[in-house]
Amino acid sequence: MTPKTLPVLNPGPVQSDTTATAVKAVVRACAHWKLTNAQAAALFDVPIATWNRMKAGSFAGRLDRDKLTRASLIVGMFKALRLLFNRHMVTDWPTAPNTGPLFAGKSPVDFMISGGIPAMLRTRHYLDGLRGGL
Repeated sequence: MTPKTLPVLNPGPVQSDTTATAVKAVVRACAHWKLTNAQAAALFDVPIATWNRMKAGSFAGRLDRDKLTRASLIVGMFKALRLLFNRHMVTDWPTAPNTGPLFAGKSPVDFMISGGIPAMLRTRHYLDGLRGGL
């Protein structure tokens, strides 16, 4: 009996239609949150010049798995905030100082920028917990 080989996941870039949709969603979420270009670029982990191309709709690159993960987390957090709060809190919560134990006085955006994907995951789980999802 020969062991079956498992398919290898392709860690390469994702398709361009997925990229376009993800970039558009991230740009919109960051605009609703009123992030500066520097904050948005740092949160999405791209250079400012790349972020500016994304905002202008002229980004022709592809997203790697890291960026696709970040996009998924940003969109998920945006959705969670819309389910939890009214319009004012949806737009202001990410950049407001937060005294909760997870954020220790930092804004959620600053916490996520400094902590990368692990901090983004923790923030997403925090919001899902507030919704009663965990």
